[in-house]
Amino acid sequence: MLILIAAGAYALIAAPAGPIDVDAGESFGFSSALPALVTLVLVFFTGNVVVSLFLGIASAGFVIRDPNLIDRFLLPSIGSESFALILVVYLWALGGLIGIWTRTGGAQHFATWAGGKIVRGPRTARLFAWLVGIIFHQGGTISTILAGTTVRPVTDREKVSHEELTYIVDSTASPIATVIPLNAWPLYVAGLVAGTTPLFVTEQEAVTFFFRSIVFNFYGVFAVTMTLLFALDLLPVIGGRMRAARERARTTGQLNRPGSAPIAAEELSRLRIPEGYRTGLADFALPLVVLILTALTGVVGPLVDAIAAGDLELFLGGIDVPIAEAFGLAILSAIALALIKGMPLSEVIDGFVDGCKGVTIGALVLALAVTLGDISGILGTANFIVDTTQSFFSPVFLPATLLAICMGVAFSIGSSWGTYAVIFPIAMPLAYAIQPDPTYVSLCFGAVLGGAVFGDQCSPISDTTILTSLASGADVMDHVLTQIPLATAAAALSAIASTAIALVVV
Repeated sequence: MLILIAAGAYALIAAPAGPIDVDAGESFGFSSALPALVTLVLVFFTGNVVVSLFLGIASAGFVIRDPNLIDRFLLPSIGSESFALILVVYLWALGGLIGIWTRTGGAQHFATWAGGKIVRGPRTARLFAWLVGIIFHQGGTISTILAGTTVRPVTDREKVSHEELTYIVDSTASPIATVIPLNAWPLYVAGLVAGTTPLFVTEQEAVTFFFRSIVFNFYGVFAVTMTLLFALDLLPVIGGRMRAARERARTTGQLNRPGSAPIAAEELSRLRIPEGYRTGLADFALPLVVLILTALTGVVGPLVDAIAAGDLELFLGGIDVPIAEAFGLAILSAIALALIKGMPLSEVIDGFVDGCKGVTIGALVLALAVTLGDISGILGTANFIVDTTQSFFSPVFLPATLLAICMGVAFSIGSSWGTYAVIFPIAMPLAYAIQPDPTYVSLCFGAVLGGAVFGDQCSPISDTTILTSLASGADVMDHVLTQIPLATAAAALSAIASTAIALVVV
């Protein structure tokens, strides 16, 4: 509370009198960073994500001198189409599907099957989680939800702590999407950088440059590789908190820290299989297969057309994954199979409703996080951070500097794509002006890619952080605090590698 009072006092002194009409992206100086700063400081001191997010949003009222936070910020954010999609698809559909699995026993049956065919203990269970993360390489919320819900029954059975699971799932979500970018990421970035340098005037040239720069995305490569080593118990140092979590789960069977507050509810994990219902692998596999195949229709069609025309841009420009339809059909297939196998309709519906109840806290946290993200955009938080760090730029250290800036911006606003939108249009012409060499520009390009992913992956206000914890049944702050040392080590190695290559190129 003292932090909020201090932030409010500063904002009241620094800002002009009366409510302010804000133009999106307009910087308010240091006041632009207050909401994100208040949230991040409080969340690390209190460990309470909901309270910290709310007080961070409240501090924005001081900045613009308008106490009507609901009308000014909350309603526009949670009333948007993008949040509605997240709420209905990623939370309700996900929760409903898991709830149905608690009635059919599908996830538990899959865990038994996987244990017999693939998993032979905690190490192979973690390796299985890593492999699933690689397979679901679309990045962001889709990957975290699919991977987390798929592997959690397996890792729970082998006493893998939820801190370990969330790290593996989160570290093979966005990082792998930038290393194996067979998704929408290249086209999105291409739209931001096309025309900013003579190296990529068109979007097609920018997409080609994206793929060329993958080898310089050191954070993505190191993050995925270190996660594999972590899964195989080959990392010599994993951090005190993570080691304690691992030892706790192995020796006591407690998958979460005593006193923690996992955002997955009991409704998502307690089995209530009706008497006489015969559980089979199809109860788990059919909905996932339907979901994945439906989602792939948005990729396969453009791919076929691109191959026929010999035009990569046709493929990347035509990708349109039908996420809502995929999750909807997955739910319907799970319900239909349960009914065909004799489960009463009332049991199926009760399972779906219980699953939806189980994600209520996740919906609340995500609503506040989305609101804070919108506030950061309105107040120009990212622009302020970039402007205040420009004086540190130098040719040799520019890639590492861009990496650090993107880490800070993405951690503050909880979004890699939001960071890209601000940094890429500035970083690319800057890099080209300093050294008009394709390799040097690729080095800076890869630094921006990786730095933003680090911040998004580690930020407690990122949607992927929250949804990873939800899907894996973990406490958000336990996930954040155990992941940061490992992710920071990967970032440090990335900074060293990019600086070493810059010394050669410059």
